[in-house]
Amino acid sequence: MAERPFSVVSSDSVALAANFPLPHDDAASSIREPRAAYLSEAAPATTESPRDSFLQATASPNDSGMLLASKYEALPQEDPGAAYVTPTKAKRRPLLLIFLSFLAIIVVALAVVLPVYFTIIKPHKSRSSSTAQHPATNSPTPNTTTAGGGGGGGSPTTPISATAITGGDGSTVKASDGSTFTYSNTFGGIWYADPNDPYNNNAYPNSWTPPLNQSWNYGTDRIYGVNIGGWFVLEPFITPALFQKYPTAIDEWSLSILMAADTANGGLNQLEDHYKTFITEQDIAEIAGAGLNWIRLPIPFWAIDKWGDEPFLATTCWKYILQALQWCRKYGIRVKFDLHTIPGSQNGFNHSGKTGQIDFLMGVMGIANAQRAMNYIRIITEFISQPEWRDVVPVFGIINEAEIGQIGVTELRSFYVEVYDMIRGITGVGEGKGPFISIHDGFQALNTWAGFMTGSDRIALDTHPYFAFGGGPATDPIDTGVGPDAGGTWPQAACDRWTSTLNTSRTAFGVTFAGEWSNGFNDCGLFLKGVPGSHTYGGNCSDWQDSTNWTPGTKAGIQAFAEASMDALRDWFFWTWKVGNSTAGIVESPLWSYQLGLQQGWMPTDPRTAIGKCGPSTGPVFDGTFDSWMTGGAGAGTIASAQTSSYPYPPTDLQGTPVSPLPVYTSSGSIATLPAPTFTDTKGKPINSGDDGWFNTNDNQPGPTPIPGCNYPDPWNALTVPVPVGCTGGVDAALPATITPPPSRR
Repeated sequence: MAERPFSVVSSDSVALAANFPLPHDDAASSIREPRAAYLSEAAPATTESPRDSFLQATASPNDSGMLLASKYEALPQEDPGAAYVTPTKAKRRPLLLIFLSFLAIIVVALAVVLPVYFTIIKPHKSRSSSTAQHPATNSPTPNTTTAGGGGGGGSPTTPISATAITGGDGSTVKASDGSTFTYSNTFGGIWYADPNDPYNNNAYPNSWTPPLNQSWNYGTDRIYGVNIGGWFVLEPFITPALFQKYPTAIDEWSLSILMAADTANGGLNQLEDHYKTFITEQDIAEIAGAGLNWIRLPIPFWAIDKWGDEPFLATTCWKYILQALQWCRKYGIRVKFDLHTIPGSQNGFNHSGKTGQIDFLMGVMGIANAQRAMNYIRIITEFISQPEWRDVVPVFGIINEAEIGQIGVTELRSFYVEVYDMIRGITGVGEGKGPFISIHDGFQALNTWAGFMTGSDRIALDTHPYFAFGGGPATDPIDTGVGPDAGGTWPQAACDRWTSTLNTSRTAFGVTFAGEWSNGFNDCGLFLKGVPGSHTYGGNCSDWQDSTNWTPGTKAGIQAFAEASMDALRDWFFWTWKVGNSTAGIVESPLWSYQLGLQQGWMPTDPRTAIGKCGPSTGPVFDGTFDSWMTGGAGAGTIASAQTSSYPYPPTDLQGTPVSPLPVYTSSGSIATLPAPTFTDTKGKPINSGDDGWFNTNDNQPGPTPIPGCNYPDPWNALTVPVPVGCTGGVDAALPATITPPPSRR
C-alpha cells in the first residue's frame, strides 16, 4: 500500500476457510432496484424520521423479538416416546360405544400416518425430484429470491425443509450458499439465522459481548476488532497476486484500467471474482470463534456510483457488502463502516482509489469533490440508519485517513462540522438514532482534537498507531525466547507509546479507538509501502516475508508485542484479518495477517489474555466513564455556537485560494439510493420489512450534478489548472441536503 504517514501517537522512535463463490450473474441478484422512500406517491404524514421499527410500531429500537439467554443452551428435542401413550384397559360398553371406539382408533391412525406421509415421505420424494431437475444455485443473501425471477426459476413454491436456526460450538451451520460446516466457538457465542426473520439480531459472538439487539456500552464493553481490508478496496500488499498479474498496476485505478483491457481473462469482472472468494462466511464465523466482536469494513464510493471516466467497477460490490452485513448479523459481529475512498482522493494513497495528489478540499475541484463526498456519506447514512441495519452497523467512519497536514485544519474541520449537521439532521439526536460518527485524527496528535465539537452527539476519534512507518531501522531483537521476557523491548514500547495518549483522549474528547494497528514492528512486507515498494528496516526483510522459517521465540515475541498493543489500545481493530498469497504461494506480509497469526501461533487465541500486559499505568487511567453527551445521553447535540463559528462551510478559502470562484455542482440530480436485499420465508412468501434504503423521507434534496455548459477540469488532477468560468452555479449551486430533522428525543 502507499505508505501511511506515521501517526503522532506512535511518534518516537486452522486451515484456510473454504471458498464458497457467490453468484456472478447479476440477473440472479436478490437486490431490489433502488428507490428512495420520498419517491413514493404518498407524501409523508409527519416531519419526524419515518420509521422506528420495521416489524412493530411499539417495538423499542433494540427489540428483535425473543432475546436469547446470555449462555447458549441446546434447543429442546422432542421426546420420541411422548407421542404414544399406552391406553388403559376399558370396561365392556354397549355396541355403540364399541363402534365409536373402533372409529376413534381409525381416526387416530390416520392422524399419525397422514402427517408422516405428507411431511416426511412425500416432501422427500418431491425434493429429490426437484433437485434432479433444478440444481441448487448460490445466493448472495440467505434464502433470497431474485428480483424479476432468475436464479433457478423465481420464488420457491414449496416450503423449505426445517433446519436449525441457531447453535453454538460444534453445531452444524448451513451457510448462505447452501453448504454446511461445523461452528467452532469455545467462548459461548451463538449464531442465529431464521429465514422467517432475516433481520433478527439475537446472535452474539461470545459470552462477554452483548447480542446485537442490546445496546453497546462504550465505557465498559471492549472492542476486539479486525479490519477486512483488501476486499472491497484493493491494496497491493493484501492481494499481491492481483497486482503481480499486472506489473504496472500500482492502485485500483490503474489495475481497473489494465483489467478492463484484458478481456481474454475476464476483463473488469475479475474484480467480482475477487469479491466472491476473498472472504467467505466461514471467515466471519472464524472471527467470532477467535473471541473478536467487531469488524471494520472499508468500502468505496463506487459501491454507489462513479462519474465520468473513473475506471472503477461501479455498484457491483454492494451486493457483497450486503452479504457481509448479513453474515455479521448471523454471528453477532458489529460492523464499523469506513468510507475509504473519496472523489479526488483525500490522501493520495493507493487505498484511496488513486495514488498521487489530493483533490479533495484542495485545488480547483476541491469543493466539487467535497460535494460528491458529502452526498455519498448522506446515502450511506440513510441506509444504515434504518432499523433493519442500525444495530449491525453502529459506527460509520465518514472519511479514512484524510491528510489534514496538506488539506488544512480549518478546511477539514469545516467539512466535519457540516457532515455532522447533515447526519444528525437525518437520524435525530440521542443514543440509538443512527450511527456513531467516526472521524480520523488526520495524523495529528490526539490531544489536538480535545474540545472539538464538545456537546456533539456521538462522535468518535479514530487513530491508526503504527510502528512500521516511523522511518527507523527497527533492529532491536524481538526473538528473546519464549519466557516472560519474550519480545524484548517491543511490548513495553507499545505500552509506553499508546496507553496514556488514548486514555487521555477518552476523557478529553470522548470515545477513542485504534481503527488500525498491526504487528508490523518493522516495514517489511511485499508491496507494504506500495508498488514496487521500499523499506527502512536495517536488517534483511526476507526474514519477515516468510513465516514458515520463524522460530518459537520469534512467534512468542510477536505475540507478546501483539498482546501489549491490545492492552495499551484497549479498543482496537487489527489491520487486517487476511492477507492473500503472492504468486510465490505464501503470505509475504505475515506480520499483518490476524488469521495467519492464529493459524501459525503468534496471535492470542483469546484477546482477553492481553488485559494487564502493560501492568499498572504510569499515566492517566480510563475508568470506563464517559460524559453523558459523548455517548448520546443528556446534553448530546448541544454544541456551543462559538465552537463551530470558526468552521463555516464551505470554508472561505482552500489553502489560501478563495472558494467563491471555484467550480461546483448544482442540486438537480437524482439520488442513487442503495438497494436493499429481498428475503422469502420458508413458505416461499416475500418478507416485506419496509427496508427501501432510505431512512428519513424528509431528506428529499436532489443530488449534485454537473452544471450544463460548464467545462470542468479533471477532478482527479486539478491542483494547478485554470479556473473555468460559468461553473459557480449561483443560487442553484449544490448544497448539503435540506432536511427537516426529527425531534431530538422520542
